[in-house]
Parts: sequence; C-alpha cells; structure tokens
Amino acid sequence: MHSEILRPMVVLIAWTLVMLVWMLATRLPAMKAAGADLGKLVGSKASDADRALPPEVQWKAHNYNHLMEQPTLFYAVCTVIALTGTGDGVNAAFAWVYVALRIAHSLVQATVNKVGPRLMLFLASTVMLAGLTLHASMAVF
Repeated sequence: MHSEILRPMVVLIAWTLVMLVWMLATRLPAMKAAGADLGKLVGSKASDADRALPPEVQWKAHNYNHLMEQPTLFYAVCTVIALTGTGDGVNAAFAWVYVALRIAHSLVQATVNKVGPRLMLFLASTVMLAGLTLHASMAVF
C-alpha cells in the first residue's frame, strides 16, 4: 500500500510537464518569428529571451521556472511525510490544496499574469507548504 500523499506529488509533476509542453509550443514558434537561429545560439540567458520575445510567450517560461523552485520543497516534505507513514488524512488534503493552488497560479501567470492574484495564490500555497513542513517535523522529531 502506498501513501496517499504520493498522488498529489505525481499530479504536480504531470502539471509541470504540461507547462513544459505549453512553453515549448509557444516559445519555439515565437523564437522562429523573432529570427532566432537555434543552431547559432550559444550561452544565451533568460534575460535575452525576455528582450527578444513577447511577454505573453515568456510568461509560460517564467512559470515553468517557478515550478522548479518552491515545489522542490513540496516534493521533499511530501517524501518525508510518506516515509514516516503520515501521508494520509490532513497531510494528503494539504498536499492536494497545494497542488490546486500551484496549478491555479500557473494558469494565472501563463495567461493574464496579474501580480495580485498570483501573489495571493503563491501565499496560500506557501501556507499549505508550511503546514506540511510542520507536520513533517512533528513526525520526525
């Protein structure tokens, strides 16, 4: 039997891959339209793309990068919770809420990119992460 908390972890991983595909599907055509030759690009930086591509295209890339940041803590704390046998009940619920909030954050950032709603979603997901961290620390200490 596996821990229930593994399910939201897998869903967030799958969502991250969805964002990767969405980013590539919009960014590659925009790069071509901007005249970028992928065969000649060497050592470019994210800021180079921010200057060369439309903001709406870059929003997907920015969100993909965000999914590589705080969610890494989510994966780590959920793994601790799963290993301690406390990944059901309230911890699974917190994890599902975290994932739902991160998906909502992605959709806001990738489409309208309004900072206010993004910030509220980020803060709410951070509260869920803090709760998971507290529960993980209670399980191991």
